[in-house]
Amino acid sequence: MGNVNEFFSVVGTNRNRLVVCADGFTMSVQAFEGGYCTPGINNANKYTEVEVGFPSKPEELLMEWAEEPDRPTQTVYAYVPVQVVTNVLVKHGGIVDGEVPRGVAPIGVHFVVDD
Repeated sequence: MGNVNEFFSVVGTNRNRLVVCADGFTMSVQAFEGGYCTPGINNANKYTEVEVGFPSKPEELLMEWAEEPDRPTQTVYAYVPVQVVTNVLVKHGGIVDGEVPRGVAPIGVHFVVDD
């Protein structure tokens, strides 16, 4: 699979919308039965690990989970802890559009980290 559109054509269109962050970074964040997530079911009350896919640029925080580390923008990241995904969202300024599974903190653009 080479891009997000190919991914959605395989898994179906009833998945979360692509996450767009304040700095323009994008990624797919999914959790569903058969996906690389914990628990591995649809509509869990809370996920502890999720599937990330096809980030718009390499993201060092995700590399440990890359299926194809030599193709960081064209791969899936399996069983990524939700705290790591939350950290990525904060790093990129928060979500301006898109959806994340339950368990991932939906950090918006007005989130402020105390120094």
